[in-house]
Parts: sequence; structure tokens; C-alpha cells
Amino acid sequence: MTEKNLFLVFSNPTEGREPEYNEWYDSTHVHEVLDVPGVVAAQRYALAPMDIPEVEGAPSPPPPAHRYLAVYELESDPNEVMAEFLRRLTTGEMTLHEGLDMATVSMSTWRPRGDRLDAPSTDATAAGAR
Repeated sequence: MTEKNLFLVFSNPTEGREPEYNEWYDSTHVHEVLDVPGVVAAQRYALAPMDIPEVEGAPSPPPPAHRYLAVYELESDPNEVMAEFLRRLTTGEMTLHEGLDMATVSMSTWRPRGDRLDAPSTDATAAGAR
């Protein structure tokens, strides 16, 4: 099986429009993207709170610039998929919403590098310790 590329879209809602942004993204936009040939899966994420420990002598990382992430799996060439996205946007087959802050959107595609590694399961670790 060929490994799939990931298309990551980081975004924010426009001020005061978060509920309608999420409604549009979940009920409309994700499905429009999944209709594009070459896109085989989608999942959205919301930024989860995390305490970043301070390390003496090390700079603290800046806060995340985005509150939402959409991860799409692609089985086709990312440039072909993007060309189809743009075609659909210009013809109105794919919609954008005023609740999406276009000034903060960031997109990138990623291909696997190396094998996927899984952590040993706790059951296997426990069995090996007996």
C-alpha cells in the first residue's frame, strides 16, 4: 500500500463567529473537500490546552497561531488536488464562509519520511516483565 500524503490546514474563526465557523466547517466544508478526487479522509482538531514548562536558560516557545487544524489524507499528487480545490472554489462548487479568517489560514502538504513507529503497548511491556 502506498503511504498517503497529509494536507494540513491551520485556521482561525473571525472574531465573534466561532460557532458558525465550526458549523460550516463540520457540516459543509469537510464534505466538500472529501468530494475532491484524491482526498480520502479528513479529521478536524481543536487546540488542546497544555502547560508548557519553563526551562531555565531556554527560551519559551511562542503560543500557537491557530486554534483549529484540519488533516486531510491524499492519495493523489498534492498539486493536482490543490488545482481541483481552486477550480471548485472559482466555480462555486466549494464554498468559503465569512467565519473563516482567511488572513490566518496556513496550508501545507507532508509526505511520510521513514516508517511509522508505534510505542510498545503496556500489555506487551507488562508481559515481557514477567
